[in-house]
Amino acid sequence: MIEVEQVSRAFGTFKAVDSISFSIKTGEIIGLLGPNGAGKTTTMRMITGFLDMDSGSIKIDGKDIRENPKESKRKIGYMPDFFGVYDNLKAMEYMEFYASMYGIVGDGARKTCRELMALVNLSDKEDAYVDGLSRGMKQRLCLARCLVHNPELLI
Repeated sequence: MIEVEQVSRAFGTFKAVDSISFSIKTGEIIGLLGPNGAGKTTTMRMITGFLDMDSGSIKIDGKDIRENPKESKRKIGYMPDFFGVYDNLKAMEYMEFYASMYGIVGDGARKTCRELMALVNLSDKEDAYVDGLSRGMKQRLCLARCLVHNPELLI
């Protein structure tokens, strides 16, 4: 599913990622481990297309993400460690807002959002304001948000 080949990225003179290569097959679960500054977040941001690489290539399902950025991003659900939430929305409004970004609207959106909120045990929080949720609940809400378009890959 993912092929990372000789990918590098520098920030000024600091080499954050230096010729990293690995592949991940469909169905595999991996983790990136290392100390602060090792390049874990930089690598994930390059795979998602949020950050360009200086050299190398990244392919998702055999297609280069630089050549097919929209198609690649449609396959990815990304949950960063710090996530933006809209505190002034109710949890269901928040979910439906993100669903609409993927063209999922109306009854289909509401059904999908309800299923995902049930999956993360937040069914009883549909009408709760996001700012009233605990940090753990916000994390679960963001996980549901990442799944709203049924991505093939979750980062």
